[in-house]
Amino acid sequence: MPGVVAAPAGVRAGDAFPTCPRAEFGRRAFLRACALDVQVRKPGNVSIASPGHGMQAAHFKASAAAAAGPISSAGARVGERIEVAVRAAWQATRCNTNLGIVLLCAPLLAAFERCGAGGPDALRAAVSQVLEALDVEDARAAYRAIALARPGGLGSAPEQDVAQAPSVGLREAMALAAHRDRIAWQYLHAYPDVFELGLPAFTVARSAGAAQGLGAGAAAGRAMQAVFLEFVAGMPDSHIVRKHGDAVAQCVIGEAAQWRARARAGAVLDEDAAFAAWDEQLKARGLNPGTSADLCVAVALAAALTQAQPASPRFY
Repeated sequence: MPGVVAAPAGVRAGDAFPTCPRAEFGRRAFLRACALDVQVRKPGNVSIASPGHGMQAAHFKASAAAAAGPISSAGARVGERIEVAVRAAWQATRCNTNLGIVLLCAPLLAAFERCGAGGPDALRAAVSQVLEALDVEDARAAYRAIALARPGGLGSAPEQDVAQAPSVGLREAMALAAHRDRIAWQYLHAYPDVFELGLPAFTVARSAGAAQGLGAGAAAGRAMQAVFLEFVAGMPDSHIVRKHGDAVAQCVIGEAAQWRARARAGAVLDEDAAFAAWDEQLKARGLNPGTSADLCVAVALAAALTQAQPASPRFY
């Protein structure tokens, strides 16, 4: 039966968000994906093992708790999900911890709510429909969220700059930024990095971990780390490019390649002190592969949403 989810800390008293069985499943899956985000070491990114960039894992957990209700609000438009979730996360932490996560996950959750049973192909088809339906109201809400979060290295754009109210739909606005922002690129192309690269890699790595005797949580953590390395070693991280330039991003790709190869071979990277040292070195240089980390959360969410759906997500 439809109901409401009470507002968490960081959202105005009295706020509540409509829910239904699929929306509630999506809310729990979002929380689990965000927990997985900080569970494992992802070099350059914040984790339980390693704070960085002025933030700790607790900031990300608080942001996820605040954002979960609005981002999964039953029947809500994508732009509304984005704006209210980012505002709630900002009120909870007063820092930008999850703008990219929210931008990526809002269409996934909206698509999951409307699609029937099915695997990745069904979810991606629903995502395509959601993206095609985005309009200027979605864009205006998303722009307000971006202005509030103030992501680093954003700069300005000759058309549809976030400092001004947009006059085109959200997908069209994202298309204008797709050449410089990998999250915007997902909107334009219906999430290929999630469905064609990340989700298969996550599934393979999780199965390999289970075959090695790892519990579900540890196997999913290993998979999250492996997917992160696939992204960091496979493409320039657009967050690093915006803040430090393409040459620096290319250097990080080179550094990540050896770790990706070891992860593919099944190595336990957290047992290697050099892996932790690389994490700290990236942070000391101010380098955060934040876009890659955000994509990992979207992959983990998609993995949960495309399972055979029990009462609660069980991907870890």
